[in-house]
Amino acid sequence: MSIVREARVKKLMLSVLLTFLLTLFLTLTVISRQNHAAWQLLLNRERAIAASLLEQEVPEELVARALSAAEAGEEGIRLLNRLGICENTDLSLLSSVSSYRQGTFLFPLFILLLSFCILFLIMIHFLSEEERLYHRAAEIVGGYAKGSFDASLPESEEGSLYRLFGEINHMAGALKAGQEAEHEAKEFLKSTISDISHQLKTPLAALSMYNEIILKEPECPEIIQTFARKSDASIERMKSLILSLLKIARLDIGGITFQKVFCPVSEILNAALEPLTLRASQEEKEILFLEAPEGEIYCDPIWTIEAIGNILKNALDHTSPGKRIEIHKEETPLETRIQIRDNGAGISPEDLHHIFKRFYRSQTACQTSGTGLGLPLARAIAKGQGGSIFVQSSPGMGAVFTLSLPRALKDTSS
Repeated sequence: MSIVREARVKKLMLSVLLTFLLTLFLTLTVISRQNHAAWQLLLNRERAIAASLLEQEVPEELVARALSAAEAGEEGIRLLNRLGICENTDLSLLSSVSSYRQGTFLFPLFILLLSFCILFLIMIHFLSEEERLYHRAAEIVGGYAKGSFDASLPESEEGSLYRLFGEINHMAGALKAGQEAEHEAKEFLKSTISDISHQLKTPLAALSMYNEIILKEPECPEIIQTFARKSDASIERMKSLILSLLKIARLDIGGITFQKVFCPVSEILNAALEPLTLRASQEEKEILFLEAPEGEIYCDPIWTIEAIGNILKNALDHTSPGKRIEIHKEETPLETRIQIRDNGAGISPEDLHHIFKRFYRSQTACQTSGTGLGLPLARAIAKGQGGSIFVQSSPGMGAVFTLSLPRALKDTSS
């Protein structure tokens, strides 16, 4: 029975058993004492009868025969009846029997009362412990309801009650995790809104200024076209900024499900490189593969293309004209790695641990026009697919970004 495994019940049962053994011992002691008293009473009675008969000069042989008689004769019964000694005689009239009767009654009554008192105290102690345990549990559960998870219910002992406490503690842990997740979500939303509002101030101020200039010069087509182009550039920057922030927010809260499939590495790299080919040519920068990319990569193609594209954009931002960016792919038993190496100015040690933070701009970023969201978005995409991005760099030695994605066995059964 599971109830027998509970420590509280074990203590109660042990206490009851000890009380029973004590009562049994006292009862046997009293019975032995009463047997001895009864024998002493009978012996004294026999001695008195023998002494009385001998005083009457009755021969010893007759006294011995009378005392050893096993059955009561009719004459003896009639004699005792005439003397008032029979089954209906009040025992209180017989002094020797009366004292024996009092002892026989008082000792069992004492044992009974003692056993009852011990059991009563045991039950009071047990119920008091139960009351304290339930009261403490009620306080802790009440704290859970108020959002306080500092205390936990005891679950170190065996038994159904402590298993229940264990389940309540698990539930409290889930509630605490949910509360923390909700708090983190609120802080994330607060941070995201703050970032958006801060980053939109500059392009919005520029748009307001451009619009004001255009309104003041309605008859000057050149000015209107110039500031219209600037307005269009600011709008594109705002659009890119908002889209990137929304993507990062969805990735951070797990709102995107990656559709991972096996894709040729060459298709992924060419798709990421294609939008940047014209820019690289205009800036007199070269993007090349160290070897022809072969094999397949297990990933979500759309998101992976965006991640690689953001790394390539960052490399273009920090590579001087006439320099080149190299792409290399390698395989390990556990993952596929895409390395993008530039020979630009490199990253200073104090910037190296911060470049994946949102809106972080390194000391060399003053010459670039990026939003500061490309690398954080790339890392969020890699992390969402179970991969990672890390960087190696030294000032003046360029930088190497490595995108790693876990490999998977291709199902060829179909």
